[in-house]
Parts: sequence; structure tokens; C-alpha cells
Amino acid sequence: MRRPPVFLILLLLPLVSAAQLKNDTLLKNILSREPDSLLSAVLIQPDVYRYQVIYTRIDRDKNNQPSFKNYYYNVDAQRYFNPASVVKMPLAFLSLEKLHSLQTKGVTKFTSLLFDSAWSGQTRLYKDSTAENGLPSIAQFIRKAFLISDNDAYNRMYEFVGQQTTNLRLHEMGYPGTRITRRFMRMSTEENRHTNPIRFVRSDGSLIYRQPPDYNKDSFDFSHIYKLGNAHYNSKDSLIHEPIDFTKANNFPLEDMQQQLLAVLFPHSVKPEHRFRLDKEDYDFLYRFLSQYPSETSYPKYDTSEFYDSYVKFFFRHGSHSMPSHVRVFNKVGWAYGCLTDVSYVADFKNKVEFMLAVTIYVNSDGILNDDKYDYETVGWPFLYKVGQAVYRYELNRQRKYAPDLSRFKLEYRQRPDDGRPAIKEVDN
Repeated sequence: MRRPPVFLILLLLPLVSAAQLKNDTLLKNILSREPDSLLSAVLIQPDVYRYQVIYTRIDRDKNNQPSFKNYYYNVDAQRYFNPASVVKMPLAFLSLEKLHSLQTKGVTKFTSLLFDSAWSGQTRLYKDSTAENGLPSIAQFIRKAFLISDNDAYNRMYEFVGQQTTNLRLHEMGYPGTRITRRFMRMSTEENRHTNPIRFVRSDGSLIYRQPPDYNKDSFDFSHIYKLGNAHYNSKDSLIHEPIDFTKANNFPLEDMQQQLLAVLFPHSVKPEHRFRLDKEDYDFLYRFLSQYPSETSYPKYDTSEFYDSYVKFFFRHGSHSMPSHVRVFNKVGWAYGCLTDVSYVADFKNKVEFMLAVTIYVNSDGILNDDKYDYETVGWPFLYKVGQAVYRYELNRQRKYAPDLSRFKLEYRQRPDDGRPAIKEVDN
């Protein structure tokens, strides 16, 4: 029986009341009492910077069971921001989930897979020089997507899971506002509906399983018009004095980001229907690469002067590029079109502190998109760092009835040995 189209699934879901701004005094006070001029200047201009902040306080009971309380600042699901690379997070989760349906065929996340092409705009992929065996795999895509936010890794997971399955599954899980419609490459709306034929192969190249090309026939809800900027450069480098229309682009509300990360880090804290269908091995793998640094990874071997420890840890990215030795951040970030976003779970093993934080900001003072002139360095990254540190300091001083046991998130990491191989200096991310 054919599955119902996405728009019908949306109609069957509980109706959500009209979006409204969410604000909590606690979070506003935490940030407003920081003696920082840049932070203050941004916070008093919510319409300019379009920032949204979700702080999640985590308290444990005597049995170490967590409870969660969200605090919001300027959060509005209808205030569009480009989610950029954060969409790689659900694609990684869904890729592992889909692999469970292929286990009987002898396919795992480490199985090599080759991408053929069957439609305009599609590209083939038969090798992966970053992998130890030189071949692509879902495991390697996930490593690259989380370690430094590699774009092609996302494209390939998008092609493996499929546009229809991705959106239908997320909507079934209770994320009707999330919409993933595009690869990170120049393709038309119709081309993005098509996904490549894929072959899973053994080390000798013999076929294990063939996934046919797919096409999404479902409809999307494009009733909300999303535009950003005052002007933009088009694909021909001509300046167009109009905003970019993101109505049909990827959309991933900040609350959905936070909830999906929480569902993976604390699966037993959400209802079964909101969990990804993963097992302990999947969770262990995800926890490692949501938190691991490029300096601790041999395959891929990234140049750590370019891809330093705090490279994708925005709440700790400041000054020296090192991270506190007693802190691990399990997160995903994104940056594009002047939008910077980080959704994180922070664990401080020394001070027994944990919290979640999700923040997005738009920094584009000239109002022009695609001109490569965004205020990431002067406003965006400093703002995210200051918000992250303000909440971290609050948590360090907050009294808890029971100190958390964070052993589930305390993994063993090893510094990468110097094996003489050249390191990767340039990545499309």
C-alpha cells in the first residue's frame, strides 16, 4: 500500500497554534546581566540579528534519571534562518536508522557503497581518499559530517536515505516544521527529488545489494513565505536588488534541532514515537563523532591548524583553538548566508555540570547575500561564544540536589599519531 503524501501526514498531526514568540525571564536575565558591549548591542536588536536562544536545564534525581526544562529567548518557529549544515545531523541519524532495514542483506555502516548516476545533476562516487580503505561508507560520511561539517558527506546521506523517506519519517516523529529538500550543490527542485542508484559492495568489488534510484512524489507545504536579505548575487554573479526566497529551501526550526539532539543523547527521556530507531552501537558511534576532535581522528586526517579542536564548537571557539580538557561538547553547527547556528549538549566532567544550548544568529550588515561578506568574525562567532560562556558560568554556579553521573558520555579519545601522510587542508563545508 502506498504511503500517504507528506501534506496528508501534516493534516493528520495535531494542529499547532499560530507561532508566537517564546521568551523566559530567567534566560533573558542570564544574558542581560553579562557586562559585555557586543552581547548587549546584539540583544537589543532582535529584528536585525534574528537571534534565537534555547537553554535546556538538566536535573538528575537520586537514580541519575534526567529531567529537562527549556528556557527561551526570542524563539519563533516562523522566523526563518538558513539551517545550513545542521541538517546533516538528522541525515546521519536517519542513515543509521535505515541501515537496520538492510541488515538481512549483509549491509552495515562500514560496508563500502558506490554511487552511480541516473538523472541530470547527479554525480558518481566510487572512491573516498579520506577513508582507510579508500572507499565510501556511511560511517565515513558521518565522521566527516560531524568532525568538520563536510558537504559531500551530507549529499551522499541525502541520496542514501532519500528525500521522501527523510521528510516522511521526521514528520511521523513529530517534527512537521522540519523540511529537507536540497542537497548542498546547485540543483533544481526537480533534480533534488531524484536520488542516485547505489551499490553496496564487498572489498573485492562484488555486489552485496543494489539500491535503485528513487523519486519523491509527495507534496511539500510551502504556504509560509521565507525571504532573507535586501539583495543578493545570483548564479551569474549579477546583483539582484531583492531578498533571496528560501520558501522551498531546507527549513529546520531551532526547537526541532534541540529536540532531535536530545532524542539521540537521552533516548529514554522521550516517548518511543519520538526516538530514532537506533541501537547501542549506533548511539556509541554517534556520541564519539558528535564530540571527537579532528586531532583525535586518523581517518579522515585533517590539518589541525585549519581544523582545530574548537573549529565546530562555537560556544567555546575563542582565542586559543584548544578546548578545556574536562569538557566535551556533543553538537552540530551550521553557517551559510550570514546565519550561524549551534545546537549542543555540554558535559563538564570535572565540575559535574551538564546542559543543552541551541543558538542561531543572522549577521549580514550590508544586507546582501552571496557576496561572501558576512560578520561571522566580528559579531557572529563572538556572540555565540559569549552566550555559551554566560550559560556555562550560570551552570557552574547553579546548585543541584544531585550531582549528575556523566559516565555515559565520558569516552576514551586518543591523539592522532604522526604517520607521515599529508593532512587535508581544504574541504567544501
